[in-house]
Formats: sequence, structure tokens, C-alpha cells
Amino acid sequence: MTEFENISFEEILDEGFGIVAEEINLDELGNQDADKTQTVFPILPVRNMVMFPKVITPITAGREKSKKLLEDAQRENKLVGIISQKNPNEENPSEKDLYLVGTLAKILKIITLPEGNITAITRGVQRFKVKKFVSTEPYFLAEITKQKDTQPKDKEEFSALVDNIKDLAEKIINIDPNIPNAAQFAIKNIDGQEDLLNFVSANGNFASDKKQSLLDEKTLIGRAKNLYEMMHDDFRHLELKNQIHQKTSKDLDKQQREYFLNQQIRTIQDELGGGAESDADEFRKKASKLKWSDDVEKHFEKELQRLSRQHSSSPDYNVQRNYLDFFTDLPWEHYSKDAFDLNKAEKLLDKEHFGLEDIKKRILEHIAVLKLKNDMKSPILCLVGPPGVGKTSLGKSVADALGRKYVRVSLGGLHDESEIRGHRKTYIGAMAGRILQSIKKSGTSNPVIVLDEIDKLGQGAHGDPSSALLEVLDPEQNNNFYDNFLELGYDLSKVMFIATANSLSTVQRPLLDRMEIISIAGYTLEEKVEIAKRHLIKKQLRENGLDAKYLKLGNPELKHIIDAHTSESGVRTLEKKIAGIARWVALQIAMEKEFDPKISVDKVDEILGVPRPKTLAEITDVPGVVTGLAWTSVGGDILFIESILSKGKGALTMTGNLGNVMKESATIALEFIKAHYEELGISEEDIEKKNIHVHVPEGATPKDGPSAGIAMLTSMVSSYKNIKVRPHLAMTGEITLRGKVLPVGGIKEKLLAATRAGIKEVILCEANRKDVEEIKKDYLKHLKVNYVTNMSEVVEIALK
Repeated sequence: MTEFENISFEEILDEGFGIVAEEINLDELGNQDADKTQTVFPILPVRNMVMFPKVITPITAGREKSKKLLEDAQRENKLVGIISQKNPNEENPSEKDLYLVGTLAKILKIITLPEGNITAITRGVQRFKVKKFVSTEPYFLAEITKQKDTQPKDKEEFSALVDNIKDLAEKIINIDPNIPNAAQFAIKNIDGQEDLLNFVSANGNFASDKKQSLLDEKTLIGRAKNLYEMMHDDFRHLELKNQIHQKTSKDLDKQQREYFLNQQIRTIQDELGGGAESDADEFRKKASKLKWSDDVEKHFEKELQRLSRQHSSSPDYNVQRNYLDFFTDLPWEHYSKDAFDLNKAEKLLDKEHFGLEDIKKRILEHIAVLKLKNDMKSPILCLVGPPGVGKTSLGKSVADALGRKYVRVSLGGLHDESEIRGHRKTYIGAMAGRILQSIKKSGTSNPVIVLDEIDKLGQGAHGDPSSALLEVLDPEQNNNFYDNFLELGYDLSKVMFIATANSLSTVQRPLLDRMEIISIAGYTLEEKVEIAKRHLIKKQLRENGLDAKYLKLGNPELKHIIDAHTSESGVRTLEKKIAGIARWVALQIAMEKEFDPKISVDKVDEILGVPRPKTLAEITDVPGVVTGLAWTSVGGDILFIESILSKGKGALTMTGNLGNVMKESATIALEFIKAHYEELGISEEDIEKKNIHVHVPEGATPKDGPSAGIAMLTSMVSSYKNIKVRPHLAMTGEITLRGKVLPVGGIKEKLLAATRAGIKEVILCEANRKDVEEIKKDYLKHLKVNYVTNMSEVVEIALK
């Protein structure tokens, strides 16, 4: 519901609301009452205030529902039921969150504020009680019974009590510097006893629940007695506050001011029974609701006694208090219940993520084993793949499938071991590590924690955070994880850790050994189209405020966006391109221009710009140019290897920012050609009297690895024989001096890159056949794979 705030009487006087009061004929309003035949009224929930009969109160409304209620009521000259919320922090209260007793009020005037809110000047008319709520839209409507205040039998007692209330109110105004003197003027000028009683009840410095208890009181004598008791307690508190102030109010320099503040706190705590004892009682109360072992209980009591021995103004006291605060906020042995509905989990995973069959299968296996054993240690998975394939969002889906809490910890750029293991509490600003902070945030000891970008951990002057993760990510050790701040072992064995990485090359080998590696390669064209249709288009329509009728992208258009405007393994760039089209549609709608919601291929190019040219066939249409397959940290890619002959003495030159291993592959290829030139059909004169230059384009990009060996060999043979390599052919494999072809890694990523680039045929080592068979056949339905064991087979296939 809409947020309201009470504007006090003094603000009415100070801020100019008194002008409104002058324009209202109060005598005329005093004779008005609610329509006796009306039983259903609009209900306005308010918080931090209670409305009383015959009291003029401004109410500020900030949200649309409540503005409409106030405006409708003023336009139709209807009364409004004002009811307080039980919990002032509740943003959207239901019927259960409201008290049943409220006050009917008449709207005297509505003032529109500059920021768009409205302030309604209201006057209470009569108490009522809700019989039942009949509607919640467009605002609350309730059937009520009107209640009248029971007049006192003993008029003299009531009159004396009201006089005492009036005198005490004037005393409170005199000693409280926060109340303006105008309030005393208002108290003196209220003639009616009932009016005075309601005015003081509404404007007294009491909590909302206490004011509500006054409104609930049916008898005026009962309301007066309760109000007098509350005012008496308030008066004693103000007197005590003034005494403390008088004891310490001298000309203070900076040190004296600090002493004064501490003295005030100490005096108040002594009067109210506060300080270390009250803090200890608070921690004991929190601890009574926690479930933990005997060792933890002993440690807690020891730390609690240490707190009790320290003075509340000591700096160490706050350190100890912060420690116990964190200690009792941890969930310890509180675990959320796992959901064992495998069919539901499978549907959820399929709904939120298209493809990724391996990881889905592994998650379902874990849930199945957990269901049978019920005490299985949670596995530690590491999802490795290029950006944009859904590694991080998959962690959220796993948490939803298991029914566990989800927390994400970003490790990118972390270079301090204390971020993982925490600081010792003796240091200034000490806090626990991110792991235990995540446990505290989740509220359970078995959440799903996603350790994002584990391959981007840094190493600084304050230790190695990746080494600190060794204990966290070891299922045999993390049942007693030691955090420096906690100074006690914490059980992490029930936590399901999911790490994500783009590359494993920068991750420590012992850390890799503790995790189960699951590789997530890029998506095929067909998968990207399905992901766009199921998720990306709907998301961008929602984020750009569009309906589905304004934007329609068919399969041909989506395939064109993927082929001509993106080059990636994931779908992040694809989403950006769809977002660009959605923004174009939003612009047309906003400018009221006519357009066809069915976006054509030509319109896609017009919106997104010139498409990427496909020049693969032209590039390989000269001798000496070969298409190789490469693996990068962001997925597979293709590269071209060029070679050319020139007059010389058989020298080899290599360019293109090549690493040592790649240079060695070129040297091996040339030596093999020199040893077998007759078998390869190359003249001895060309080898002896011509230099050969090998170049790999995009010289700014470093390149290394042995997998370009057969491509370099084929490029050199193509140049020596002056024969073109077959079009739409790519290859990858390592070579040896004996002429053998060895297997290489990253086959899935490389083959997906080949299909994206329009390659129709590839050459691989026979030993890589098992890697190809693990890939879904749908991914490779347009790709022919040739398996070879030696270099002569490579040359025969590539140059025939």
C-alpha cells in the first residue's frame, strides 16, 4: 500500500497549515456526523500515526492507489475510514496487517505538493470497528459498525482527570525543547474536555501501538486514565533527560564533548538497566533460538563472559559486541529442506536453460543420490566455458531445483587471502570472510554458493586467495572450515559450491583436483535460435516496455542476426543485437511512426548496420592458404595460415606473433617436407633454392600451441606444389618428425566454430574420434569429419 507519514501539530502551525485551518468553519463541522445509513466505507491504511475523532490531521499520500482514494472521497464528499498498520515497515499491507478499530474522517482540503504527492487535511468524525473487508481494489472497502464513546458516569472525576492531563501537557511542552510554544497556545484554546482528550492522545509522544490502545478504549474515563499514565511516564523520562543534561552542560571542548556523550549513555544505561548486562541478555536470548554443538556453546559462553567483564565505553567492548553479533547471526545447524521431486527439477532446468544436457544430467544425479542417501556431502562443480553460455545463471536454477537458498560470490580481481578466510577480530574494521558472510546472508547452512570467475583470482601482497580456497573446496576438509574472524570451525560440507570459469589455465592444479570439471561449449545455430525465441526476445520486450505484437522475429531473421552480426560461442552479443532492434521499435512507437512489426532481414541490416562479410571461400582460393581451428578462452575460433615462396636458399621465416610451440610446429613441418619431398611430389630444386615464409594473420593477437601443426604442413605443401587447398575445409592436429598426427584438445569448441564459419569438412586425428562421438549429432549434421593418423593422409585429403 501507499506510504503515509504523520505531520505533527507543530508542523501544521510552523509550515503554514494554519492558513488552511482559518479557512475551515470548525463550528459548522462540529455538527456534522457520518451518514447513519452508510455501512461500507473506503479504508485508508496509515502508519506511524493514529487518527482520533474531532482532531484535524494532515496525511501525505505518495502512491497512486491512495491518491485516488483521497481524490475520490473529496470529489464525492464522502467520509474515509483511517486505520493504522500493525507493522509500520510493511509496504503492502493486507487485511491481517491492519487494526480493526479506526476513525472515520472528513477530507477538508487537498494540497498538491511539488514532487507529485498530495497532502489531505482531514478531521476525525467518529470511531468505528471493521466487521469485514469487502474489496481490496482499487483500494480497501470495508463494512463497519460505528462506535460512540461511553460518557463518564462520574462527571467530577472525569473533569478533574482532564484538568490534570491539561496541566501535565503544559509541563511537558515547557520542558521539551522539540515542541514549539504554539502547542501550548493550542492546548489552552481547546474548550471541550473530549476534544482536549483526543487532541493530546493524537499528538502525544507515544508509540503507535499505545495510541491505538487509547483509540480502542470505549469509555472516555478509561481513555483518560490510560493517557494520563502514558503522559506521566513521558514526563519522568524528560525530567531525567534534563537532569543528565544539566549535570554535564558546561563549556566543552572536543574531549569534554566526547566525555559528555559517554556520560549520558552511561547514566541512561544505569537508569534503564542497560550496558553490558543488557547486551549479554540480548545475545543469550538470540542464542536460545539457535541449534549448535556443545563445543560451540562453550565458546559462546566464554566470549559472552569476556563481554560482561568489559566496560561499555571501552573500544574493545564494541569489537567483542560485533563479534557476538556475527556469531549469533550465523545459521549454524539450521538447514533448508531439499526438494526431491526430480520430475519437477528436470522441468525447471529445461524451462530456464536450453541445451546444457551434461550439467542438467549431473544435477539430477546429485538430487537422486541425495534423495536415496539423505546425508550426502554436496559436490563441488566447476562449470568451464566461454562467456554468455549461462554458467552463472545455471547456479540460480540449481538452487531453485533443490529448493535451497542462492548466493553469488564474485571472485574476479580478488587478491587478498583475508577476503576468503576473514581477518582476526583484533584488527580495526575486522570482518569475516566472504564465505561465512554468504552463509549468514542466506540464513541456512546448506545454500548453493556460486563462486563466479574463479579463474580471475589475483595474487597480491596479502597472500594468495586461491590457496585459501583449497580448504573451502575440499569435501574432506570443509566440514571444519576455520575462519580467522570466527576463531572456530564451521561446517561447509552441506553447502553446494558451483564455481565458474572461462579457462582453467590460470587455476591452481590442486584447486582443480578438488572440483568436478564440467565443460560447457558454445551453442549451435539452431540452439541459439531456440534460446532467442524462448528467452531473449521475451526478456527484451519486457525490459523495453513492449508487447509481443510490436516485435516479431522469425527463424530466418534470427539466423541472419546470428550469422551476420555475431561471432561468439554464447548468446550475450545476440541478446545485445535483439535489444538494439527492440529499442528501434520503441523509438518508432514513441515518435508515432508507422512500421511493420514483422522485422525482415533487410530491416535487420538497416537497424544493426552492415553485416559481417563472409569471405572464407575467397580467402582460401589461393595456394598456400589453409584454415585452421583454434581454441580460445571465449570458445572456438578459426584462423588462417598463409605461406609463400621466394628466391633464396631454403630458409624459413615465421611471423604473426607466434609462440615457441607454434614455431616448433612450423620447423617440424618443413623438416618433414625436406625428408619426404619425393613422396609429396615436390621438386628438390624448390626446396633448396626457395625461401618459405609462414604467416598467421591478426599479428596483434598472441598465438601458441601445437594444434596448428597439420595446417602449417598443408600450407607449405600447397605453396611448394602451387595447388589450392579444397574450399570449406579446416583442420587441427599436432605433428611429429616421424609423420604421425597426434590428438589435440578443445574439439567441441573448435567444431562449433567451424560450423559457425561455414566450414563443411574438417580433418582430425583418429584419436580425437571419441571426442567427436561425445558431441550431439545434431551439432555436426552439416559437417563431414575425416580422421587421419599420418601427414601423408592430411596432404592427400586437403589437396586432392
